[in-house]
Amino acid sequence: QVQLVESGGGLVQAGGSLRLSCAVSGRTFGSYYMGWFSQAPGKEREFVAAIRWSGFSTYYADSVKGRFTISRDNAKNTVYLQMNSLKPEDTAVYYCAARQGLYSGNSNLYHYWGQGTQVTVSS
Repeated sequence: QVQLVESGGGLVQAGGSLRLSCAVSGRTFGSYYMGWFSQAPGKEREFVAAIRWSGFSTYYADSVKGRFTISRDNAKNTVYLQMNSLKPEDTAVYYCAARQGLYSGNSNLYHYWGQGTQVTVSS
């Protein structure tokens, strides 16, 4: 059974940093893309970043380019989202997700999801 477990969320002041982790278990993800999505209250789930499990392709939403970095540690079966220069508008629940095949920023095309971790950025 596939499991994605996020951790690392919390409360931080504007301009601060957080690193989210997504521990992956249950299968091998060689041909998968791993993504991070955010969902603020009353809003739809939005794409943040994605990385291919094998290889070096990464993708970012325009709103986080230059501030967030997605990476992975295959030995630890973990995907990370380093979040720097955080803004109050980054406040949301952040979800880790996985899909097999080509890159997509469409959350509806991801097959597996974690439970989410709350990120709150105070002004």
